[in-house]
Amino acid sequence: MNANDFRRIALGMDGAIEAAHMGHPDFRVNGKIFATLDHEGTRGMVKLSPDQQRDAIRAAPDTFEPAAGAWGRQGCTMVVLRKADQETVGEAMTLAWQAAVSATIAKPSKTERLMKKKNVRRTPSRARRKQR
Repeated sequence: MNANDFRRIALGMDGAIEAAHMGHPDFRVNGKIFATLDHEGTRGMVKLSPDQQRDAIRAAPDTFEPAAGAWGRQGCTMVVLRKADQETVGEAMTLAWQAAVSATIAKPSKTERLMKKKNVRRTPSRARRKQR
């Protein structure tokens, strides 16, 4: 597998786009990064949960390894592209994409968080106009 294969799998996910993060390609859905490629194009990264990371490493220890430091402990999982096969990476990429989609659906907007914090109820715009 090579960087173009990794890119093709990532961009095959529904709603995925390629952008850049710290000078290297990343893949996002609804603004959330779910995968990246390194500068050289020899390694990728998929954002898994720590449990998913553990399972991936057990299943394919030559392909997957935790990222360094806190990122790795949080589930960021490096993919050694030359040792990877497309099916295995596709499965891991799907898990990372699903988590990114779920995070954007579940996360309230900044306005909603502020209103909740202040215990404010939103009045529909039509009702506000009638109050004037």
